[in-house]
Amino acid sequence: MDIKIQCENAVKELISIAKLKKGDILVVGCSTSEVVGSKIGTNSDPDTAKHIFDGIYGVLKAQGIYLAVQCCEHLNRAIVIEKAALPFAEPVNVVPQKKAGGSLATVAYHSFESPIVVEDIKADAGMDIGDTFIGMHLKKVAVPVRLSVKQIGEAHLTCARVRPKFIGGIRAIYNEDLL
Repeated sequence: MDIKIQCENAVKELISIAKLKKGDILVVGCSTSEVVGSKIGTNSDPDTAKHIFDGIYGVLKAQGIYLAVQCCEHLNRAIVIEKAALPFAEPVNVVPQKKAGGSLATVAYHSFESPIVVEDIKADAGMDIGDTFIGMHLKKVAVPVRLSVKQIGEAHLTCARVRPKFIGGIRAIYNEDLL
């Protein structure tokens, strides 16, 4: 199946399961090397990144959900995001590149209307394409999401949503809409 279509299908399913709404943030970490069947960090591919970006971003933008793209470890897993998503965030000064930030972060930076790079965020859900470890950028408490889409290209796909922490113990009553 086409990588763009795999991404579209996965993100649509995740939006539904995670109950994402307008203004929420979805963080994506991606190894294009893994997507094309290579070891993470060895074969960054801008063309593959463009297909992935187009598949995910088109769906999110149509629903008013912000895309946050995690850079690779060489930029300490910083985040590329639209300034409108985090208008008061303190940006860092870096421009992602293929070998320092990764291909997907580079495509996002050059595709967003007003991109900024920040050191961290607390997103409402996440997609990890190729085992890039996005957990540091999710709100507490992260809950695994099992999708029908198990991989993007050759890369393993892991997804998560978040929920508020439970407090109060056995006497507490919880809001079922937040689970």
